[in-house]
Amino acid sequence: MLAPVCWAQAGSPPDKDAPPATATVPLPEGAVGGMGDINLYPKRVVLSDRERTASIGLYNRAPAAGEYEISIADMAMRPDGQMLQLSAITDPAEREKVKAASAWLKWSPHRVALPANEALMVRIMTRIPADLPPGEYRAHFSVISVPPEEGPETIEQATGQAVGGDLAVRIRPRFGITIPVIVRVGETTLTTGFADPAIVALPDGSPGLKVRITRQGTRSAFGDISITAPGLKKPIAEMKGVGVYPEIDSRTVVIPFDAGIESAAIARGTRLTLTYTDDDFAPGQTLAKQVYVVP
Repeated sequence: MLAPVCWAQAGSPPDKDAPPATATVPLPEGAVGGMGDINLYPKRVVLSDRERTASIGLYNRAPAAGEYEISIADMAMRPDGQMLQLSAITDPAEREKVKAASAWLKWSPHRVALPANEALMVRIMTRIPADLPPGEYRAHFSVISVPPEEGPETIEQATGQAVGGDLAVRIRPRFGITIPVIVRVGETTLTTGFADPAIVALPDGSPGLKVRITRQGTRSAFGDISITAPGLKKPIAEMKGVGVYPEIDSRTVVIPFDAGIESAAIARGTRLTLTYTDDDFAPGQTLAKQVYVVP
């Protein structure tokens, strides 16, 4: 029995064309990593009617060679940030809100064997229909490791236990990572804000701030959230890479406060400043800002 795929966030036949040459290169700053030492750069791809091609770096950081399947599929975001395969959603109204882009995307290679500590560039391009209405469309680029045929075949063999009886379970873990591929057509709009901030207790008992990020317009929001307190130079809480896709009007996040902050920093009456900074359309621009007075 094959083990389920392990995703960070989520088979094509081998390409007939020869894959591009690999090269030993350092991991770029800002690359995203998944389970099994798979890394991708950049962390998201944005294409448009003016920029229709891009390259994605696939990095095998493992000490051994690996084989990978590369695919593109459509996914939907839920208000809690959960990502689901669009094919798994049965509600027609929810499916209708997603502007899928997989039908207009091509990529190469679809499958590749990569030596240890080496990288390969995957080419991706879009063919935008001439009559496509302005807006933002999206698919998700996934890389999944192909488990080797050799190695322990069963749980008992993997753990060194004696095999008893005729029943055995074969373990072949498949690790993967997914990044969004955004296709923007024409002019897009975006307005964001904060709503309903509140200090809450996390499962381990430490404090955090729960807040809803609101979104309006035809474009997704993507950026970093920071929380600052008066008199302190550094933020007391941060959350990187927070996205809100166009199929939802808001997303709720819980941001843990830094460990070791003084209780006075979040005491009653303290004015905390929440800032959402763009890391996509206009990097560095403030998407939303709000002062929250701790009750």
